[in-house]
Amino acid sequence: MKASRKSIEAFLENRKLAIAGVSRDKKKFGYTVFSELRKKGYEVYPVNPEADLIDGQPCFHSVSALPVEVKYLLVVTPSKNTLEVLKEAIAKGIDNIWIQQMSDTREAVEYLEDKEVNLVYKQCILMWTEPVTGFHKFHRTIKKFFGALPK
Repeated sequence: MKASRKSIEAFLENRKLAIAGVSRDKKKFGYTVFSELRKKGYEVYPVNPEADLIDGQPCFHSVSALPVEVKYLLVVTPSKNTLEVLKEAIAKGIDNIWIQQMSDTREAVEYLEDKEVNLVYKQCILMWTEPVTGFHKFHRTIKKFFGALPK
């Protein structure tokens, strides 16, 4: 169940998504991805059990608390929390899930194997959301050169 270009494109075609693991710390990836996706025009719903607001935007304490119309979830939590987040997502009816590299675990991916979800994992979302810039553009170019991009 490897990520394909089709599964990546299907995930990114929707511009409304929740992000589980958004950080208030501007130096952490959970904040960076939240900030970058907002700049790129995505409507994001931050999820952090410890925060009420992040950059003035209301924050949800759990995936279960998200509005019913949110069906796309990016997971950037510490890997030890990923499975629990996925269980909440499935119970909520979320059927498009991107587990950011470093947040995935074998157990989490196996949990989703028999679920009807569009799943992307072992990929960095910032390598795929246009415009791709900086380090992420360089990293994508290197992967492309070595034939390591999903087909």
